[in-house]
Amino acid sequence: MTYRAILAASAALSFCLASAAASAQTADKSIALSNNYAGNSWRQAMINSWEEVTGKAVEDGIVGSADAFTTAENSATEQAAQLQNMILQGYDAIVLNSASPTALNGAVKEACDAGITVVSFDGVVTEPCAWRIAVDFKKMGSDQIEYLAERYPDGGKLLEIRGLPGTSVDEEIHAGIVEGVKAHPQFEVVREVQGDWTQTVAQKSVASVLASLPEVVGVVTQGGDGYGAAQAFKAAGREVPTIIMGNRHDELTWWKEQKDANGYETFSQSIAPGVSTLAFWVAQQILDGKDVPKDLVVPTLRIDQDGLAEGLEMTPEGGVTNQEYTQDQAAELISSAQ
Repeated sequence: MTYRAILAASAALSFCLASAAASAQTADKSIALSNNYAGNSWRQAMINSWEEVTGKAVEDGIVGSADAFTTAENSATEQAAQLQNMILQGYDAIVLNSASPTALNGAVKEACDAGITVVSFDGVVTEPCAWRIAVDFKKMGSDQIEYLAERYPDGGKLLEIRGLPGTSVDEEIHAGIVEGVKAHPQFEVVREVQGDWTQTVAQKSVASVLASLPEVVGVVTQGGDGYGAAQAFKAAGREVPTIIMGNRHDELTWWKEQKDANGYETFSQSIAPGVSTLAFWVAQQILDGKDVPKDLVVPTLRIDQDGLAEGLEMTPEGGVTNQEYTQDQAAELISSAQ
């Protein structure tokens, strides 16, 4: 065996021993998912990703358990009670998709004081003891206006579809849209409606304002609402404006049909539902004693006009374009953030 081969074998053995030691340190640890809402395809994909990845981690002996819980209503009060139950049950870590950036801070602090690691993602919390994993949602909002400014240099009127009220995601995307309009004052948001990140709610909300809505050049969105908006415009017999999509299969399918029929142009973006698996691995790494920065940022998944066919192909029917994360990818993200 050559010296180089001996070194390679030694390195491989060291990696295996380190992995085994890491697994041994967290093999008896329990991690819980606290989720505030499951009423759309993104949240359902998020839970499915969690169950698939954590189920394998439990089977491999990396953690002892990884239970998932979702509140019946999108209620910060109900979710706070759920967190308090998790504290009593003695979980070692809680991975949290929060109903509010601030309303759960008290319950989160109780968990931290009980020695429980709290990792928030998507809907993050501001309590300093917790970790946060999020995309730059504000940029998701401003990017929509930047795109429309390229398409429509003279500007125009816009319809904005908001997400779940009170969540950090809704507030930050909206703030980005406001910032984008300020930078491009040729645009004006003439109406806001609530879509709850769900196409059925978005369709009903958009339909309710179309009779009094002036001509708009674009619809700025938050995800899960694009197809519903398109159906509302179609049902009202109005020309469909440029609607920003959110990586849902129904949106991408409709966009492809319109592109093939008349050259319809837009783009689509969203955070991957599998970010829940990244939050799981981050929690596992913290329990394993790793030094992890309090704030981690992950990119959005964006589909542009020339990537539509590929994006649609990788998106399951009825689902959302997704990416699930491995333990190694979590470790790499942590390392790059330090």
